[in-house]
Amino acid sequence: MRNREATLAERKETALKAKQAQLERARAKAPSNDPKFAERQADRKAVAEARDKRIAERKAAKLAEAEQLATQRVADEAARAIAAKAEQEANIKAAVEKKAQDIARAAEQKEARDAKYAARKARKK
Repeated sequence: MRNREATLAERKETALKAKQAQLERARAKAPSNDPKFAERQADRKAVAEARDKRIAERKAAKLAEAEQLATQRVADEAARAIAAKAEQEANIKAAVEKKAQDIARAAEQKEARDAKYAARKARKK
């Protein structure tokens, strides 16, 4: 026997055979050859669809909740604005009434002062 190195063609052929053998082993182990493969794939697909459906439902619920919160916030702001306006009007009304009372009190005081002055003048005459 001679100790010689393999030629390029022999190395290529050996590599090709090894590659083919590896490919055949991989094909033999392929999950698509398993009889329960289609069943497992269908189960996975059903689980994925159910998960997607739950995610979509959660998104819809979040959107509905966000919309409800926005509506509630707008209603609360409107109620606060109405309450603030009513309070402002009440404050204005109270200020007007106080001013009217102050004017009436000032008129009464002037009238009393004028009466005292007139009485004093009448006594001097």
